[in-house]
Amino acid sequence: MAGQFPLVEEFVTRLGYEAAQVILKGRGKKNARPEVIMARDSRESGGQLGRWLAKGLAAAGCRVTDIGLAPTPSIACLVPRRKAAFGAVISASHNPPEFNGIKFFSADGTKLDEELEDAIEARMEGKSAMPAAKEGEHLSGEPQAVALYEDFLAATMPEGETLAGMTIVVDCANGAASELAPRLFKRLGATVHALACAPDGKNINAGVGALHTGTMQRETVKRNAHCGFSLDGDADRVIFSDELGNQLDGDDIIATAALEMHREHRLKNNRVVFTVMSNSGIINKLKEAGITCAQVPVGDKYVSQAMEKEDLSIGGEASGHIIFRDFLPTGDGLLTAVQLLALLKLSGRKLSEFKSLLPKYPQSLRALTVKTKVPLEDIPGFDAKLREHESALDGGRIFVRYSGTEPKLRVLVEGPDKTQVEAISQDIIQYYKKQTEEEICR
Repeated sequence: MAGQFPLVEEFVTRLGYEAAQVILKGRGKKNARPEVIMARDSRESGGQLGRWLAKGLAAAGCRVTDIGLAPTPSIACLVPRRKAAFGAVISASHNPPEFNGIKFFSADGTKLDEELEDAIEARMEGKSAMPAAKEGEHLSGEPQAVALYEDFLAATMPEGETLAGMTIVVDCANGAASELAPRLFKRLGATVHALACAPDGKNINAGVGALHTGTMQRETVKRNAHCGFSLDGDADRVIFSDELGNQLDGDDIIATAALEMHREHRLKNNRVVFTVMSNSGIINKLKEAGITCAQVPVGDKYVSQAMEKEDLSIGGEASGHIIFRDFLPTGDGLLTAVQLLALLKLSGRKLSEFKSLLPKYPQSLRALTVKTKVPLEDIPGFDAKLREHESALDGGRIFVRYSGTEPKLRVLVEGPDKTQVEAISQDIIQYYKKQTEEEICR
């Protein structure tokens, strides 16, 4: 949480310094003051955290260009195009307003690999001396850089095509895309009804955005729109609604795009990437259409790595992190929206038609807040409990993991019978709570 360790001045400043030491290692003297491009979402803590981070980056000899309020993917776009050394974003993505975080991007616009992250963590645990730097030193603002990112997004529309004649609802989550998203889609020719575009520092993701799509879905029906979509606070994920108000999550969006790209012979290797959390019903449907699916651990970095390794066009997560790798190596909600709307316009079909083609098995996805992440293998009888339930699911599956970013246990149960799925999910949660409470109290 911002203002509490580790998001305090000393730690954030040192993080900037140590991250630069690791990322710039081996660059030599090619640039006396390598450029770092920095952006933030609309949380009220973002400005101060950015100044602290910039102070550490300056101490490492970097020149920091602050582009201000901008989506996280804008950094992935701008860093390689400007030949900057790396990028940084102050954001907690889809999380509530009181939280914040810091993300780094490499010179090629990708998130840092685990080796670099581990190296930064190791240096943070050390006691190396850090040169003094004043707040604001070697820091310059350049908000006009966001216009370059907007130009990039607009240019990904198929040549000669626009969104003229389309009416859309856009929920900006009171976040980083609050100004950019409505402007972009109006520029592309759509009639835009914008929601949650008034950030005040305290309302980002608050009852709106990709985790709270109800208002967007209702507004889509009310406005008789072709579709609607909700971004999250830093606009790196997106969830859609069809014209009937039915939600399309990341799995639906990937499958819809893949089917159209396959039909147009633009889907590289006729293969897409999903995560282990993705719905088996959709995966089976794509297989029927001649599209194979790779499944990787949860996390957009794993999706990106698999796509690069196999040279694939599209992949992502049910949460709405979706990568169109022909344009950008990381998830981008605005880019995804542009691409899906273009495909929809060219197809001449309604989004509900695609939704009806994508049957899903009933799922129960529960999140339990935990005080301690007790290793699952150490919980007495837990593995046996999971095996027992999975054998009763008749082709279904169970997936249990701790969140990598929050103090939560996530339980996914999927199978042909909704009542059975819900009952098994509840039993797993209750068993976990009982056993871990006993474990913690010992």
